[in-house]
Order: sequence, then structure tokens, then C-alpha cells
Amino acid sequence: MKAEMTSFDIAVVVYELNQTIRNARIENIYQINPATLVLRLHKPNQPAMQLLVEAGKRIHLTVYVLEKPFKPPAFCMALRKYLRNSRIIEVQQHEFERTITFKISTCEGIFQLIFELFGEGNIILTNQQSIIIAAQTYRKMRDRSILRNETYQQAPPSGKNPFHTSRAQVDELKNFGHLEIVRAITKFLSFGGLYAEELLLRANVDKNTPCQSLTDKQLDGIFTELGNILSCYTEGTFDPAVIIDSKDELIDVTPISLKKYEDFKRKSHKTLNEALDEYYTKTASLGKVGVAQKQYERQLAKQQRMRQDQQTTIKESKKIIEQNRRIGDLIYSHLGEFQYLVQQILDKKQRDKSWEQIVGGLKEEKQANQTPAIYFDSLDSKHMILNLSIQDNAFPIRIDRSIQANAAEYYEKMKKAQRKLEGSEKALKETQNRIQELQKLWTQKIEDVREEEPQRRAEKAWYEKFRWFYSSDGFLIVGGKDATTNEILMKKHTELQDIVFHADIVGAPFVVIKTQGKVASEQAIQEAAQFAASYSRAWREMFSATDVYWVHPSQVSKTPPHGQFLEKGAFIIQGAKNYLRSVPLRAGIGVQMRNEHLAVVGGPAKMVSKQTNIYVELAPGRQSGKNLVKQIRGLLVEKAPRNWREKILAIPNEEFTGFIPFGIGEVTLK
Repeated sequence: MKAEMTSFDIAVVVYELNQTIRNARIENIYQINPATLVLRLHKPNQPAMQLLVEAGKRIHLTVYVLEKPFKPPAFCMALRKYLRNSRIIEVQQHEFERTITFKISTCEGIFQLIFELFGEGNIILTNQQSIIIAAQTYRKMRDRSILRNETYQQAPPSGKNPFHTSRAQVDELKNFGHLEIVRAITKFLSFGGLYAEELLLRANVDKNTPCQSLTDKQLDGIFTELGNILSCYTEGTFDPAVIIDSKDELIDVTPISLKKYEDFKRKSHKTLNEALDEYYTKTASLGKVGVAQKQYERQLAKQQRMRQDQQTTIKESKKIIEQNRRIGDLIYSHLGEFQYLVQQILDKKQRDKSWEQIVGGLKEEKQANQTPAIYFDSLDSKHMILNLSIQDNAFPIRIDRSIQANAAEYYEKMKKAQRKLEGSEKALKETQNRIQELQKLWTQKIEDVREEEPQRRAEKAWYEKFRWFYSSDGFLIVGGKDATTNEILMKKHTELQDIVFHADIVGAPFVVIKTQGKVASEQAIQEAAQFAASYSRAWREMFSATDVYWVHPSQVSKTPPHGQFLEKGAFIIQGAKNYLRSVPLRAGIGVQMRNEHLAVVGGPAKMVSKQTNIYVELAPGRQSGKNLVKQIRGLLVEKAPRNWREKILAIPNEEFTGFIPFGIGEVTLK
């Protein structure tokens, strides 16, 4: 399975990116994990684009939904500081290496954002003088260093640039001696193993041929096929596809048709960016299955080890119980004999017999098969322990205690083992239940992971460039964000049957009810009026309410009186205005599930309250920026179901700030 892009892949992606994102503006930058950046890009009159870069691995445009962290890391913040709202003027591949440089026009000059897709990878930002400003990873190496305030140096070349290789230079392959030609090409050209094999397949040269035995004809063929492969790039005749094996598993993605894969299935795409996007997104989903499998196996192995230990403990406890019960019973069944034996020993010791004499006497009696000496095994005089043997059972008793006390001690050991057995059996049952539950959860989880299709970003409708919402009874209501969007809204998207609203104050957006020929409801009119009022300058001036009027589109004109000039976004209102007095300034922000995705919804407070129960209400106030967003997010998390909370925390700040008038306010309804 393909892991990282080849040099040829990168060359084609750079070719495509220069067609699609050159002159695009960087709206924002996200770092979704330590090695991966997402650049949100925008070009006039085109849908927004997402460029995904994973250091050391891949770069391509993506149409899939990506979860972004709530708090951007320091490196991401540094990139935002220098590059947000800047413009990409060119994308370059360094020689034929796996290094890509974005030349970016900023207010401080031409910066370079460099993506290294080889080895462990790196992402580096340099200024106009190639001085390193920030890097994903700082490191010192033998041949160069990536350190702040030092000049950026490219990595040593991995081989010759194939585009600059002559026929005479190809003869140098013979200098590799006994080395196989396929390995020599990967060292000689910055081409990679895949294309080295492809080159030899096309040239009909065995890849294991020693370099020193190559003929001129074979070298001619290699050079010719090198030119044929490279001509696909120079002529722009690409045929990008995802390669699929006989088991329907994705194994590679290539920009051109390869002889190596002629017996495999191919899923063609219009661009290599699209093919890479599908391949890496779907293989990442498969990777999640592998990660989940390993986690499950670790957890299962832990529980199985615990079960084995508990089963061993139970087995040992049962053995101890049986052994101690049997000994206790034996002691009681031979109580008199054991008492007599112990008494004999103690009496002889009182008569000044030595321990050796006592033991010797007992052994003689045992040999003579005299009772109770026949039960004697040995004597530990130091610890006063008599070892007995009866009916294939050997056990000690203490001669400084009564026989009954010895029996009681064995019964107590039996009871202690019984208590341990009961605890172990209970623990074993719990472990078995955990294993069953783990297996059940795993079955469900693996099904969920496998069935979970990556979600493509929905194409934005025309009105999503503006502030917008649907009224409680279904009318689309659209408002301008600034002078430019005011102008576009009124000129391009307002029809004669629509209704136009404006707060009776300088510095307010136009708001339009798209009626589609229907009669606008009183509810829609009230909500549109509050929308117009709340996003006007009245909010910034801390008004609690303001007047709003509505007119028909035919009353709105861009033609100023003679001798006057209208600024961008300004219009003349002709005829009578229909006023709504003292419209309260209130905005609502909430979250709701939309097309299986959690989305932020905002607008008039009443409208938001009818669309979702998870919302807050804002009024004019002085709290602003991150603190206000943090408060709003925290309140929404408190109200949301548990399974929504992580998703709310992952929503980018700007999706909330877009609904906060002038970026300031205070929460009035929690």
C-alpha cells in the first residue's frame, strides 16, 4: 500500500495546483495533528478550497470534512500571524525532489512556505531573504540545520533531475558495477523505486541485471523510455487513477498509466489531486480499523491474562482447601494416637533425653511397626515441629500446642482458602463478563468504523457567502456582511417579488426575504427586521432597540441625484417606507444536526430558539473575541447531549464569530 508520494506525483500535483490555487487567498490555516496542515483557500467567484499537507507524506486538495482542533498549536498560530489573508503567487517543486515551495505575497514581502515530503518531513516558513521564521520541527543535521533565524538550505539531492539527464549521463549507470540496475536507477535519478521499475519494464530490461553488463542497446532503451514517461508531464497528458487489487483493496495512486499495474483495476479521476484525496482518505479509514484492532487485542490480551491468573488461583485454592480439610480430618480421626505420640516425646525430653535419642527411639519403634510411632516422619526440635505421615499424607504439627489446636489451625487455613476461592470465582465471573462485553463492543465498533464513510464537504449555496437563515416558517432571509456583499446582494440576488429591509441608521446591512412569489408571513417579517437591526451599527452603539423599515426592490436604486456620488454598498430608497418601530436587538447562536453533521446556526433569537434547544441569546455588550466565543461554546456544551460535546469543542471559532454582531456582545439567555 502506498505510503508517501513519489517525486513524479509531486511534479504533477504542483502542475495542477498552479492551475487551481495560484492567486488564491489564504483565509485560514489549521493544524489537525502535529504533522498535518489544512489551508483554507479562496479565489474570487469560486467555491472555497482546502489544501491538505502531511509532512513527509502527501499534499493535495481535499473535499472531505476534516475535524479541526479547538485550540490551534503554536506553530499553526505563527503561520496564521504571517500568512492569513496573504496570496499564493506560485507553487514550485525543487528540482525533481520531494520538496514543494509556495511563494506567498504578504504585507511584509514574498514569504516561502516549504513542505518537505521526504523522511520524517517538515514544514518551514521563511521570509524574503530565506531566513527561517518558523518550522514544524527544528533540528540539526549533518548536512544542514532547520533552526529559527538561520538561512534555509535545501536537502542534498537524492539523485540527478531526470528532466536534465542526457543520454551520455545514462552511460554512468555502468559505473555501479555489480549493483542491480533497478537499485542503481533509484540512486542515480531522483525518481523513486516505483518509476525505476516502470522504466525497466518499458525498456524490457530485467531489473536484476548487474549494471556492468548493460549493453548500449539496453541503455538506449532506458533513456528512450525515460523520455516517454517524462513527456506525459511536459505534454500534460495525465491519466490519474487509484489502483485496486483483486481483493478490491486500494494499493496505489498514479498520475499516469503504468505497465506495472496493467493487470490491476483502475478507478480514473479528472485530476491527481482528486485521486490522492480519495486514496488517502479511504486508506486512512482502513488505518482506523487497524488501530482499533490493535487496541482491542491489547485490551483482550490483558483480560485473558487476568482470567488465566484467576483460574490458576482458583485451582490452587481448591487444592489447598482439600488438603487442609483432609489433614484436619486425619488429625481428629487419630486424635488419641497423636496425643500419645506427642506426650511420649515431651515426657522423654523431661527425663533429660536428647533429641537425637528421642528421634532414634521413634525410628526403632517405627521399624518395629509400633503404633503410634508408625506415623513418625521427622522432628524439627528447633521449631518444635513434628512431621507426620499417614495414608500418603505428610504434614507437620506443633508439639508445643494441643492436637486440637493443630487441627483447628488446618481448618482455619481451609476456611481462609475458601474465602479466597469465593473472591477469585467472583472476580473470574466479572472478568469473563468483561471479555464478553469487550468482544461485543469490538464487533459493534469495527462495524461502525468500516461503515463510516468519510463525509465530503457540501458545496456551498450562493447565499452562504452572506449572513443568512431560514425563518421559522421557511423563508430564506439573506443579509450583507459589508459594502461589497451589500452591493452583490442587491444587484445579483434580489428579485422584484422579494422584500428589502434596512435599519434606520447609517451603517447597516441590507436584508432580503426571498419570497419566491409567495406572501411573506408576519413571522418572517419580524425575524428579518430583528436580523437587520441586530447586525446594524445600533448593536455597536449599544442600543437596546432601533427602527427598521422595509421596501420593495423596485424602490431601491443605485442612481444618485445629479451631482452626488454613492459609495460601494450604498443605495437610494425611493417612495414610502414601511416601518417597524423599536425592534429589539437580540441574536441567537446554537448548534443543530444538519445532514448528519453538527452545524452552527445563528440569527434572530426567536428563530434560533425554534430550530434548536441548544442555543444562547446575545444582546449588545462589550465582551468580545475569544472570551465571548469560549463562554458561548461552554454553555452550548453544557446543554448538548454527551455525544455532541467533543464535536462542539472541535468547531472552529470563526463559525461562531460569524454570527456575533461586530464581534461583541453579552450572553443574556443561558
